[in-house]
Amino acid sequence: MPPLHPLFSSLTTMAWNNLSPEVWMLLLVAAACAHAASSAKPKVCDKGWECKASVYCCNETISDFFQVYQFEDLFSNRNAPVAQAVGFWDYHSFITAAAVYEPFGFGTTGGKQMQMKEVAAFLGHVGSKTSCGYGVATGGPLAWGLCYKREMSPSQSYCDQSYDYPCTPGVDYYGRGALPVYWNYNYGAIGDGLKVDLLNHPECLEQNATLAFQAAIYRWMTPMKKKQPSAHDVFVGKWKPTKNDTLAKRLPGFGATMNVLYGDMVCGQGSIDAMNNIISHYQYYLDLMGVGRQLSGDNLDCAEQEAFNPSSAPSTSSPTASSS
Repeated sequence: MPPLHPLFSSLTTMAWNNLSPEVWMLLLVAAACAHAASSAKPKVCDKGWECKASVYCCNETISDFFQVYQFEDLFSNRNAPVAQAVGFWDYHSFITAAAVYEPFGFGTTGGKQMQMKEVAAFLGHVGSKTSCGYGVATGGPLAWGLCYKREMSPSQSYCDQSYDYPCTPGVDYYGRGALPVYWNYNYGAIGDGLKVDLLNHPECLEQNATLAFQAAIYRWMTPMKKKQPSAHDVFVGKWKPTKNDTLAKRLPGFGATMNVLYGDMVCGQGSIDAMNNIISHYQYYLDLMGVGRQLSGDNLDCAEQEAFNPSSAPSTSSPTASSS
């Protein structure tokens, strides 16, 4: 029997004996329905400035399990004299950017282990795409993430006069940001999502670290092409593959995040260096965060996956760390 509903409280001064059995039944049904409706509402929580008014905020927030010293461990050489973005990237910029998306599940989905794995997965992509590491580099080739904030030697302007996002005269759309953005139509679409005019001012992604991280997390959380999920959804298990996906060997896991972000530039080509480099960063960060690479998860690579969207237009991002 549900707790006494206010409807019954208002009747306590009435002549209960005058109520017919039919009225009694209606009152009981109404009270039960009201109780069921109130108990069915999902619980939402607030965790200070970092996460507000969301069911995901009831979990730990990213700053609870990923702190300044861990960020410094992951990106230990980003401010080395030879790095190209000295003083640009920092922990506060990442957490400030992440706070926009934590109420939607970024780093707050599932239990603590999944939350930590998602942060490691996202930063694994970031690290591999902004690395200036090489085989004999101090600390090893995986210790040089966030070395770059822009493509250093663009080979072209990356302008394709699309109908929706025509190029701005005199503006180049080479790679910029934490997950480098290429091409005018990508700057336009991501700018719309962030409500920032990146089509006319793509340079904002190399001038503001928080915005650069926001653009990267937006790409992680948002399906950027038709008929494909987000990298977030395929990683945390919210995406359910169709029969066609299964036949194309596209399954939930880290491998599918590469498929979403890079398509056949990285996936479906066997065990190539571009793919293995991204996986290595992810596993290295798992180790440093205390999770351990043994918990990398199933379907780690995309060596045999068919692309969600086969290439039919200029590339949207570079698969190599050197051009990030």
